[in-house]
Amino acid sequence: MITLDDCLAFCGLTEDEVQAIAEHEHIPEIAAAGLANYLLCSDHGVECIRDMIVDDLVAAQRRDDTQRARELVMVLRHFLANHPESGRAGTD
Repeated sequence: MITLDDCLAFCGLTEDEVQAIAEHEHIPEIAAAGLANYLLCSDHGVECIRDMIVDDLVAAQRRDDTQRARELVMVLRHFLANHPESGRAGTD
């Protein structure tokens, strides 16, 4: 049986990054891990993931969820550090 940890290890992102995708797309984390793997292998997929994290961050700020916004800032920083090809956040 394949576990969430197996899928996380395979997809190339951290659990927090996958959780941000799951939050954005309203899907289970295991499905988000599969989506992450697909996006990381596709043209402009890294930018798409970056934009999802930014969208989640903006949504947290709008609902005054300071704790979640702080968490997502750290997720975004980590993602950008590990995927510099994604460019600056919010450049679309």
